[in-house]
Amino acid sequence: MNKEIPSEKLTFNYLPDKKTLEFKFISDWRISAGLPELKEAVLQLSAHQDIKQITFDSFGLTAWDSGFISFLMQLVKECQHRKIDVSCQGLPEGAEKLLKLALQVRENVTLKPEREEKLFPKIGSLVLQRIDSAHLFLNFLGDLVLSFTKLIRGKSIMRWDDFLLIVQKSGANAFGLVSLISVLVGMILAFVGAIQLQLFGAQVFIADIVGIAMVRVMGAVMAAVIMAGRTGASFAAELGIMQVNEEIDAYKTLGVDPIEFLVLPRVMALVLMMPLLTIYADLMGILGGFIIGTGMLGLNPVEYLNRTQQAVKLNNLWVGLVHSVVFGIIIALAGCFRGIRCSRSAAGVGEATTSAVVTGITSIVIATAIITFVCQVLGV
Repeated sequence: MNKEIPSEKLTFNYLPDKKTLEFKFISDWRISAGLPELKEAVLQLSAHQDIKQITFDSFGLTAWDSGFISFLMQLVKECQHRKIDVSCQGLPEGAEKLLKLALQVRENVTLKPEREEKLFPKIGSLVLQRIDSAHLFLNFLGDLVLSFTKLIRGKSIMRWDDFLLIVQKSGANAFGLVSLISVLVGMILAFVGAIQLQLFGAQVFIADIVGIAMVRVMGAVMAAVIMAGRTGASFAAELGIMQVNEEIDAYKTLGVDPIEFLVLPRVMALVLMMPLLTIYADLMGILGGFIIGTGMLGLNPVEYLNRTQQAVKLNNLWVGLVHSVVFGIIIALAGCFRGIRCSRSAAGVGEATTSAVVTGITSIVIATAIITFVCQVLGV
């Protein structure tokens, strides 16, 4: 027997032989027109305990909006709780699609978290990521070499005004910080040397320790560390923000190679400035040792300078300059590569900047060890 219960916008037709409850939607089902409460449907579900399925009839439905979908969502949730099947075939085509999409999103939200990846698959994924990063870096390096070749041939589109501005930022603007750190490092070397040399009354050899250490290694290393934290991070942040703002994509669309236009002037500027900053850092470090040797240890200023001149040979200066050129290349490549490969988000810019500094400083230490070992083998 069919039983139909009238309502203003919703009626129910119970089919006992099929154990099915049919919902008939009538009139306007928009929020502005007012919607029935779900409790009417819940009462019908409770009144017929043997219901196995509900169906819909929307032939009399004239208009609907998101309120209609919300009602259906609540009804489906109630039916799932009661283990009643829901057939969406009688709904309007658009409402049926939206309801299925909403149910799919709900299922995705309630998924259980994935289990933690096991050790060996995680190691394999990490190795593959490193291989991909190495491949990308080699492509980046190859593009940079090609851009430099075009510059030598006079076909580069690099703007020399930008190059001079980067030279100023990487060189003259860094003098203050390089001066402070180098003077302090020279003082520290003088203090450390004095502790041992005073035991033998050989304080004058402090000039040898400070001069050789600063000119051969420490001047270049300290200048490089400063530039990695200052200029390398700046390069990564600048290019990273351009990547986020899609400016690099705009250059590519216009037919402008971003490696040639953005990366090449930065690499050239830093490689040019690093030897000059290293020589300046050497002088500041020697000045720091001079201040401690003459001001606190009572050494004769003329004698201190003479010892420094005798101790520091020309090959020490060349070794320091080789360090500086290598460090300049490393810092520029690390900063520009991380900036170009930055992900398109604010967090990505921070990660690129941090990665540029960490990569630069780590590579500086490794390069120092390698160059020192090579110089020892060659007897330089």
